[in-house]
Amino acid sequence: MKYYSQSIPKRESRVINEDAALAKKGMAAVSDGAGGGGVFAELWSKYLLKQLPVSALRDFQQLDAWVDGIWEPYYKDCEKKAKQQGALFLNKFYDEGSFATLAAVWLQDGKTAEWMTYGDSVVFCYDFHNHELKYSNIRLSSFDDAPYLIGSNAALKAEGFNAGQFQLTGEEVIFVATDALSHYILMRYELWHRERYEDEIDEAIATRTKNSNYIKVAEEETKDFEKCLTRLLYAAREQKSFIRLMSSLEESGLLAHDDYSLAVLDCRQAKKREKTHSHAEHHALVKKHQPVKLKMLQKKKYKKWL
Repeated sequence: MKYYSQSIPKRESRVINEDAALAKKGMAAVSDGAGGGGVFAELWSKYLLKQLPVSALRDFQQLDAWVDGIWEPYYKDCEKKAKQQGALFLNKFYDEGSFATLAAVWLQDGKTAEWMTYGDSVVFCYDFHNHELKYSNIRLSSFDDAPYLIGSNAALKAEGFNAGQFQLTGEEVIFVATDALSHYILMRYELWHRERYEDEIDEAIATRTKNSNYIKVAEEETKDFEKCLTRLLYAAREQKSFIRLMSSLEESGLLAHDDYSLAVLDCRQAKKREKTHSHAEHHALVKKHQPVKLKMLQKKKYKKWL
């Protein structure tokens, strides 16, 4: 199994990344810190992932008990930091605390993946044999709603919790993404299978929000979903490639301006992974490993054409 993750901030300089991502053997997760409310969102999202249990959180009671068992050390540490920022900042911390979404998946036996979400981060499972995308409970139009958030000082709401399972055959890639990137992935898949998701797409477009505009742009250049996904998974192996792809999608009007996080568990066997490499990936790999002399010759040839 291969596992890897990326988490990058918005493109402005000196911007704090409020997201966090985690991928390790048997587990992947993301957390989207909510900077619009409370303070220390970037610390809370990272703390939640650091404290994740080794076994799945299967119901709301387990989630509630887990948060109840981890919040106090975080609270005491951040209280000290807040005091250093002054009275107004400290009062905001006391009144609101910190907020973040959470989406996580655990591989228990190699045949079952157990997932949970709280908020609008999403767990996906794509079967490269059946060409089918499964995902945690969400609709395209749901990304326009205010998400449920785990608060360091606030009680959780049972209706914000979702959990389930994916049955695995060894042909799947499981990945977890924060909201903006999740919207892009789900949008691409539903547009590629528009006959199945016509009502859901129309519902999302009818909202007339920024997210509906991304769908309208994507409609004009409907692309093979599997190629788009393969490109994304390949780019996520290296931060520079991931940054370039996110910037390109945002500039193209397909992706919301946000922090972006992706955590990947590739459950496929090595040979099956190789078969899904696109021509573009193959070209990139060949170019990367070309002898230095050949690269220099190509550059000279290119200059000659100019």
